[in-house]
Amino acid sequence: MSSLVAYDDSESEEEPSPQVDGGAAAMFHTEPAGFSSPNLTPSHSGSLSKQTTIEHQRWVTEQSSSSSLVHPKHEHWDTEYYSERKDRHFTDSSAAVGFPANQRKTGPVQPPLCLPKCVTDASNPAKRQHSAMPGIRPYIPKRQRLIQSEEADDTQNPSEQVSGNQTRKGPVLTDVSSRVKHYLGEKPQAAGVPRKLLMSLEGHQGPVNTVQWCPVPHISHLLLSASMDKTFKVWDGAESGRCLRLYTCHSGAVRDACWTPCGQQLLTGSFDNTAVITDVETGQPTVKVDNQFKVMCVAVHPSSPDVFLCGGYSSVVKAWDSRCCKAVKAYKAAIQQTLDILFLSGGSDFITSSDCVSRDSADRTLIAWDYHSTAKISNQIYHERYTCPSLALHPLEESFVAQTNGNYIALFSSQMPYRMNKRRRFDGHKVEGYAVQCDFSMDGSILASGSSTGTAHFYDYQSTRVLHALQAHRQPCLSVSQHPVLPATAATCDWAGEIKIWN
Repeated sequence: MSSLVAYDDSESEEEPSPQVDGGAAAMFHTEPAGFSSPNLTPSHSGSLSKQTTIEHQRWVTEQSSSSSLVHPKHEHWDTEYYSERKDRHFTDSSAAVGFPANQRKTGPVQPPLCLPKCVTDASNPAKRQHSAMPGIRPYIPKRQRLIQSEEADDTQNPSEQVSGNQTRKGPVLTDVSSRVKHYLGEKPQAAGVPRKLLMSLEGHQGPVNTVQWCPVPHISHLLLSASMDKTFKVWDGAESGRCLRLYTCHSGAVRDACWTPCGQQLLTGSFDNTAVITDVETGQPTVKVDNQFKVMCVAVHPSSPDVFLCGGYSSVVKAWDSRCCKAVKAYKAAIQQTLDILFLSGGSDFITSSDCVSRDSADRTLIAWDYHSTAKISNQIYHERYTCPSLALHPLEESFVAQTNGNYIALFSSQMPYRMNKRRRFDGHKVEGYAVQCDFSMDGSILASGSSTGTAHFYDYQSTRVLHALQAHRQPCLSVSQHPVLPATAATCDWAGEIKIWN
């Protein structure tokens, strides 16, 4: 079977071709300059020899990678179609394929069009469906196949597992989830406890340290995740479960991440010693500062969004101004590293937790700082010999909680002298050295916490009893984030890099 070749951009006139001895028609394209034609030896039947045909097809294959050739595969020749074409002009190369001398004609050299028009239109999707030849599958360009594949992915069931590598190209902040929009105009409902799996998000290649919903209500379907695989992502956590943006601003593990109050930027801290503010829509870093130590935690000032704090493998907590990219304040303490930072109401003071564990470490486990003067307000807050890997502020009351490695959550007053409530504690889960985080619902009625056993625990804030223990993961569950708008909706992440949405 001879090889057929046509140019996509050919505009040659449709002229009939002469018949070849044996009833078969053959036509070849004009040889490019500098190409040495193979030895074409005609056989008695008028077709090329097998070896010559293989060499010609090999050259056509090599040339197709750098030209716009189309190679449709045919099982037979439409001899009636070619027999009706009588006025085709050929060059002298027609003699090489065995045409008799009285049939050889010379004329202007034009790119040949040896295929029916319905076949050459195969690259046009609009024409292909009306003009395809029966029994022949038209050629579909690779770009068109990718577009069709992405359109098929958009219609998949959101309850199925979704790969985080399928990053959507399109606007992020302009989209509003219809599921979230339904609750925006209604009176806020009481927070509920999620009990069933809504979707599972996979794509991170390392432990996911934290997940956090966007605090802006109309785009609260966006979910932020930070991982030890040096990346952080934004997902559609309400409907499709697709990864909307992948950010690769760090060269080290991303230890902490949070939204800015406006919801248009992300603040991240990494083991590459840097803290970065990234634009959610473009994915480009707008601010990048070097702390000279591995960053374990970051926090945005609640009343001055241009200021953020960084803590980590250092005895110093630094305050940066994103407008000038300079460290404007430094808070020094006799500690080894800072595990978490929590601004209290108004932002005039904040709490830091450290990893100090010793007989005389009661004055360094939790420290209250005055933001403006950088002075210590109190260092006699928590007197037990347990570290506190994470902190959380109650949204309505003047109180905050500290996750402890004593396998319980301690409750403190957010007013001086920051006394600990010894009558109320939230226990039943295990921490065991993992940086397990806790989170309040928007109405403050439910406190959620992860666990080293992979369980997500939901506590009633007033009675401290366990409302529900959800077996979320097989690996340690590091973070639980409750949705700010959707009732009974939460996101969890684990040490294996998996993220799950519950409802």
